[in-house]
Amino acid sequence: MFGWEWPPHILGGLGPASYGIARGVVNAGCEVTFVIPKPQGDEKKDFLHIIGATNTPIVWRDVDWDYVQKRFGYCMDPQEYYDLRDHIYADFSNMYVNDMGCIEFSGRYPQNILEEINNYSIVAGVIARKESFDIIHAHDWLTYPAGIHAKQVSGKPLCIHVHATEYDRTRGNCNDDDPTYMIERDGMNHADLIMCVSELTRRTVIEKYHQDPRKVIAMHNAVDPLSPDIVNAPVKRGTDEKVITFLGRITAQKGCEFFVEAAARCLWKAPNARVVMAGSGDLMEPMIRLVAQKGLADRFHFTGFLRGKQVYEMFKASDVYVMPSVSEPFGISPLEAMECGCPAIISKQSGCGEILSNCIKCDFWDIDAMSDAMYSLITYPELHRYLQEEGRKEVAEITWEKVGQRVVDAYKRVLGWN
Repeated sequence: MFGWEWPPHILGGLGPASYGIARGVVNAGCEVTFVIPKPQGDEKKDFLHIIGATNTPIVWRDVDWDYVQKRFGYCMDPQEYYDLRDHIYADFSNMYVNDMGCIEFSGRYPQNILEEINNYSIVAGVIARKESFDIIHAHDWLTYPAGIHAKQVSGKPLCIHVHATEYDRTRGNCNDDDPTYMIERDGMNHADLIMCVSELTRRTVIEKYHQDPRKVIAMHNAVDPLSPDIVNAPVKRGTDEKVITFLGRITAQKGCEFFVEAAARCLWKAPNARVVMAGSGDLMEPMIRLVAQKGLADRFHFTGFLRGKQVYEMFKASDVYVMPSVSEPFGISPLEAMECGCPAIISKQSGCGEILSNCIKCDFWDIDAMSDAMYSLITYPELHRYLQEEGRKEVAEITWEKVGQRVVDAYKRVLGWN
């Protein structure tokens, strides 16, 4: 598997999803080697093997064991460095490498992301020559070139996992010559199997990326059970008022302006409520200005980016969670909110709605319906209690173990093992 994020170093939803899928696949009986750009040494890896692209040499260097141990011992066995070095397949001496003969990666999403994606694909060639495997699984567009190279090197089938598309991120305003769109389409063209996180995304891949429907399948995400320390943690609330929460990237794709408009209408009817916008993004300042223009700045709270336990603390402190996305391939946050006992309102344009029944669904643009749903959940205790209880039960049945078994079954079909 090729990925770009891995817990505990999470920058978005890709990391938890990749982790859940990999763990589910291992539980279904597979061995997994997971490649990430830059391991920190504290990654969760008790059930699989992790290789760091930044620790993989592409230029031969004569370094002794103790020096390798000093430089890379925090995240890899020195012997693996030498094993990888034995599989360098071309002269890359013209490239900028460090004293270990390795390309250095940021482990994030830098401004030169396209350069890092290309470098990652070069490293993939070395790893694919060294490792023994049956199938390649590339998570999201950043790793598609690496998956393609590994396929060309090994002749093994390539599965790509579409967690999101540029078509979704731009609300459909991407051109055929957009670099991200081109990378996505190239990955799809080379793939033997395309897994999409929803039927909504599957249709996008078929219709907007012109893929053969026979090789495109929906593979819905799941959610991890809450850990005891989160379940038993006291709820931190600084108010007795009802709390309506948006948590996610504050961008056009997430429908944040529709949320503000709907929440404002709800607040005009419900003086006992407050609104939280948790997250960051390019539309954060415009949303702050919009709230101020509506005279509601004293009842809106902008927290900035939340991570880890902060996310669950926010859900537990909330009475309503809203995900008004314009185009959401899946959207795992409603599942996380519901398992915390927070009823969810989601847009009908969200992939997770395909597997959720015990939540309220409305079109992202229907701010009246969204506002009415918010008002109902903070005004009618029986409705809130019903969705709270049934939502928890429903999400408890949506597990990564079930997803992992479906992924392995799909592998077997591609490999002809069924």
